[in-house]
Amino acid sequence: MGRFTLHRLWAVVLKEFVQMRRDRITFLMMVGIPILQLTLFGYAINSDPKHLPTALRLADEGPFARTLVAEMRNSDYFRLVRVTDSEAEVERLLRLGNVQFVVNIPEDFTRKILRGERPTVLVEADATDPAATGPAIAAVRAIADTAIDRDLTGPLSRLRGTPGPIDFEVHAHYNPENITQYNVVPGLMGVVLTMTMVIITALAITRERERGTMENLLATPVRPFEVMVGKILPYIVVGYVQVTLILMAARFLFDVPMVGSLALLYGISLLFIAANLAMGITFSTLARNQLQAMQMAFFFFLPSILLSGFMFPFRGMPEWAQWIGTCLPLTHFLRIVRGILLKGNGIGEILPEVWPIALFVAVAMAVGVKRYRQTLD
Repeated sequence: MGRFTLHRLWAVVLKEFVQMRRDRITFLMMVGIPILQLTLFGYAINSDPKHLPTALRLADEGPFARTLVAEMRNSDYFRLVRVTDSEAEVERLLRLGNVQFVVNIPEDFTRKILRGERPTVLVEADATDPAATGPAIAAVRAIADTAIDRDLTGPLSRLRGTPGPIDFEVHAHYNPENITQYNVVPGLMGVVLTMTMVIITALAITRERERGTMENLLATPVRPFEVMVGKILPYIVVGYVQVTLILMAARFLFDVPMVGSLALLYGISLLFIAANLAMGITFSTLARNQLQAMQMAFFFFLPSILLSGFMFPFRGMPEWAQWIGTCLPLTHFLRIVRGILLKGNGIGEILPEVWPIALFVAVAMAVGVKRYRQTLD
């Protein structure tokens, strides 16, 4: 063996740069993934969500009630989107997840303040995600102490101070003890399915091409759609095994309540599994090798886990990030799983989250079939 020379070393370095430049997809991933991470963590992720949608149930039209409502409007944490006088409407809004809070001001609110009593304002919260409600509930306590101080003049000035003239009582629905596992463990079902289903199927056609077995498929009369469905079906069984294992762990290890129908959850899981398998097959038709397929799968998985509401509160993200998250099937599946298990939602309540997943399946399958035909040519 000859001695080490810089000339030969430089030749190898140049060769690697040339090879890197020719593999454009890998090069784009090396640049794109850090940029994606910087963008998501720098701009989209927020563990202190604000402007949370809030409904108001107002039974008192007095000046103190109006002042309290104005203070909540001025708070960064609450965005009043609905006024209702129906208990059934309040329950429906919380079950559907349309609002994060419902503020109930009692009919004797003003009268009790004038008498020197401390009226109780009931705040009902959708606590399926404790991270989304915690800071806002703390803000409610602060509002209770200072909301109407400036209206307490003359004989009423004695009511100023701490504790303030009103009291907030918080009812945390669906997760009253704010147990993190109730939110995380059901969400893991969607995360695990997304990670495994997309990665496994992303390697399917790519592996066939690299091993030379694609020619055997080309020699058969099997149609592109039939090949895709045939590759997807075995992994559906794998997906259901994962769903069952996670549900068993949630029930027997973490004591997660299961209020709704497990049959409904299993049925919707089929649609979500199909969405991820279709995405994986599409990646496999786009990639030239298994490395590129893995990179594409990771590029899809990263925003899914960060923008779906699994790790960080969905409503804490800026509007543009919420739009991206809404396009991802994991976002809707997490709402479905938590809604069924923790709220007991039925098909009527989860239907608004089902059709976006079905649309994603149709688009991913259409692109995959089209790309597969191009691969055959």
